[in-house]
Amino acid sequence: MRNKAKTASKDSDFLSRLVLWRNDPGLVDEILPHALTGNASAQYAMGLIYAEGRGVTQDNTQAYLWLTRALNNGDEDAGLLRSVLMHNMSLDEIKAADQILTI
Repeated sequence: MRNKAKTASKDSDFLSRLVLWRNDPGLVDEILPHALTGNASAQYAMGLIYAEGRGVTQDNTQAYLWLTRALNNGDEDAGLLRSVLMHNMSLDEIKAADQILTI
């Protein structure tokens, strides 16, 4: 479960909105700019969006990328979700994602 202090913050509105609108493609367009600026909650949300295919085609590599970015920006829960996701990824997919992250 996500940290209660985080869920009380304005940033975590990204996650609560995902619960309410499971497959709203418009949420990607709204959340992505925040994720690109380094907002860890938005990056976590993008990882969840891609992991579950919420309004986008499900993509483990994109989910891994966003969750790693969120983890690197201090979101410990992103590491947990990324670990679960990695069980559904091949070693080649993980290596490819790691190469993208180093660019």
